[in-house]
Amino acid sequence: MREPFEQAVQRHGSTVLKVCRAVLGPGPDADDAWQETFLAALREWPDLDPLMPLEPWLVRVAGRKAIDVVRVRNRQALPVGELPERLNGAGPAAVEGAGHGVEVWAAVAALPERQRLAVAYHYLGGLPHADTAAVIGGSAESVRRASSDGIRALRRLWTDERTGAG
Repeated sequence: MREPFEQAVQRHGSTVLKVCRAVLGPGPDADDAWQETFLAALREWPDLDPLMPLEPWLVRVAGRKAIDVVRVRNRQALPVGELPERLNGAGPAAVEGAGHGVEVWAAVAALPERQRLAVAYHYLGGLPHADTAAVIGGSAESVRRASSDGIRALRRLWTDERTGAG
């Protein structure tokens, strides 16, 4: 028998939020994707197989909900008074004074899409490379490479920030 829904939210909520933030960055869009994930889970709850591992399923749903937000963002034009500066390498200095951990999400969000998704699903969501490949497309090897490249880019960014290199 499956645990009560409220316990599942408490147990897996932080992992789902990590995935949403990794794809969308910190802020209301990630929070909305988190809520949409658990609304979808609540709708499916009575029909879920009690033997199915819940966390990987929630991570997949969260990833899909986050990608839906990205797709909506890309379809909508945003009027602005003046064009913002483009961040080529959002590191810890890119989001000053915004709070603990925000720099990490900004750096992950600045990765190319495939690397960002691979890092989010594999490292933050805990999915194996094969499962991540099933979600974002491609082979397990290509996802392994994308996640490795993403982590390498994050390490290089952090090293450059700390040493003042650039």
